[in-house]
Amino acid sequence: MASSCMGIGGEGSAPAAPHVLAVDDSSVDRAVITGILRSSKFRVTAVDSAKRALELLGSVCGLTEPQIISRFRNFRFLCCIACAITYSCIGLQGANVSMIITDYWMPDMTGYELLKKVKESSKLREIPVVIMSSENVPTRINRCLEEGAEDFLLKPVRRSDVSRLCSRVLP
Repeated sequence: MASSCMGIGGEGSAPAAPHVLAVDDSSVDRAVITGILRSSKFRVTAVDSAKRALELLGSVCGLTEPQIISRFRNFRFLCCIACAITYSCIGLQGANVSMIITDYWMPDMTGYELLKKVKESSKLREIPVVIMSSENVPTRINRCLEEGAEDFLLKPVRRSDVSRLCSRVLP
């Protein structure tokens, strides 16, 4: 039986699944982690770079509809303009991102750099960040944990890793 991890909804609401932002430049690895998270009852938003993750985490309130359309036109996971308008008003921060899980080694910006930016932000620093890598490099792992990563997972990520994250990282 697959493990599940359910978040706590507001008063009078049904429990909401924790929302995870998954970041990996490899489409295969992104599909694997997304599948594992969804099978464990997480809501998942998946992006292919740390820069896109930061764009989504930042609030875009105050933009006009043409600016919203322009900004989000390249995000394939947004299925319609209504989704883009919703995200423009609440951002992923307002959509209760419960956790960010990111690959360490990506072009343009590493997962470590994403971790640092999240932890430096007063609006985002409370979101747990988990780093993944296929390379078991102790100095890298320690540096990420010292910078504030909640955990460091070795790829391939397994369902048991997700279960451990549920009990350790999420409320």
